[in-house]
Amino acid sequence: MAKKVTSPETAEQAPVQPVQQMLDVDVATERRLVALYTLQLVDSEIDKIQTIRGELPQAIQDLEDEIAGLQTRISNFKENIAEQNSNIAKRTNEIAEHEAMIKKYEKQQDNVRNNREFEAINKEIEFQNLEIQLCERRNRDANNKIKELDQHISAAELLIKGRQAELDSKKEELDGIIEETRKDEIRYREKSAEQEKFIDEHYLTAYKRIRKQARNGLAVVTIDRDACGGCFSKIPPQRQSEIKMHKKVIVCEHCGRMLVDDDIAQKAHEQLNK
Repeated sequence: MAKKVTSPETAEQAPVQPVQQMLDVDVATERRLVALYTLQLVDSEIDKIQTIRGELPQAIQDLEDEIAGLQTRISNFKENIAEQNSNIAKRTNEIAEHEAMIKKYEKQQDNVRNNREFEAINKEIEFQNLEIQLCERRNRDANNKIKELDQHISAAELLIKGRQAELDSKKEELDGIIEETRKDEIRYREKSAEQEKFIDEHYLTAYKRIRKQARNGLAVVTIDRDACGGCFSKIPPQRQSEIKMHKKVIVCEHCGRMLVDDDIAQKAHEQLNK
């Protein structure tokens, strides 16, 4: 049986395909690692911008809520005043009606035939006078209430004036900071979107989850003095060797952060500064 002869050219080409495939996988993984760390650098810069803005957005929101609350309170006070004035007007009309009844009864007294009729009319006049006194007392109370509500309105308006001045000042301060950092923030957010294209969905989801849980916002860290740059736990030499091979995404066994070496970090910084 004749042996199959392999030409030198064929023998040289045979092992190339699997090696090339392995290299492609390494390149893809390395690009993913670079993208992850670049994304971390970008998000850290955005965090710095947010820190520069500080608590101003929340302070502005609190002031706006307080002013809205004061305006609602003033509106309620004014509704109460309108109600009091309406009741005063109603009772003033009732007083006029009672006075008209008194005049009517006084005329009837001139035509009484006996003491009994006179006493009956007298009681009616007394009753009308009592009703007038009651209406007048209630109107005095209502006027006092209106004065009290006016004082509350004045105090609330004065407070609004102060809070509005404070709000305008904080808004101006925030606008200045936003203007200063706007270009950088836009550039970083564009860079963030650009890097996310090189990261598989499950890695991106993991990155965002870890970053949200971490107090310092670090989901991807470098090795620092043989330790995790996030939790500072020691990393075994074998693990460090695997990280330097760039063949897969490796996480810290203690804190779950993704780990990269200085080579990946350098390439990520180059990506950031492009």
